[in-house]
Amino acid sequence: MRYEISGTPLPVVTCYLENGETMKTEKGAMSWMSPNMEMKTNAGGGISKMFSRAFSGESIFQNKYTAVNGDGMIAFASSFPGMILALEVSASKSIIAQKSAFLASENGVDMSIHFQKKLSTGFFGGEGFIMQKFSGNGYVFLEIDGSIVEYNLAQGESIIVDTGYLAVMDESVNMEIQSVKGLGNMIAGGEGFFNTKVTGPGKVYLQTMPISNIAGTISRFIPSSN
Repeated sequence: MRYEISGTPLPVVTCYLENGETMKTEKGAMSWMSPNMEMKTNAGGGISKMFSRAFSGESIFQNKYTAVNGDGMIAFASSFPGMILALEVSASKSIIAQKSAFLASENGVDMSIHFQKKLSTGFFGGEGFIMQKFSGNGYVFLEIDGSIVEYNLAQGESIIVDTGYLAVMDESVNMEIQSVKGLGNMIAGGEGFFNTKVTGPGKVYLQTMPISNIAGTISRFIPSSN
């Protein structure tokens, strides 16, 4: 499989498959494809995988597209202004992503549910208690809100992230929640009560326009029904 990502601010990833190669995608993600792409919808691993995807913000069913009788092409477009991030996972490298980040992947990539180890991290962190974990072998394509900024953290190196800006991280990166110091800062600072602290080793990907922030901004301009 080879791919190319094009278009802004609503990008699309176009995948070129050899005969017999398969792509997995969330429900409704296919934008266009060659006529020889064969689609099959299934639970993708049984009841446990179905509920795992549901809890992590995806549909309980998956679509699989396979190139038959020759090479094929299939495209997946982003549903929100931002970027499509292509990452390769392997037996030695798994990644953790925000809920609903999954767009598509090669057939060898497995998506599962990832629970934050600390309850406080889950309840107060920008990504919530449940995240998505990608393992196996192959490329996975993730939707990012806005632009992406990468940091490669050394062992013990940390960065403080405001709620919602953490999009993706290596599984080796540790995530925890820190409260904002000072009651006055909490109430009047406008940054909320908590920040997310991520500590290396590993790479983190921060997004510049969390959809939750956009929703909050737009809601202020929607007239009340009262």
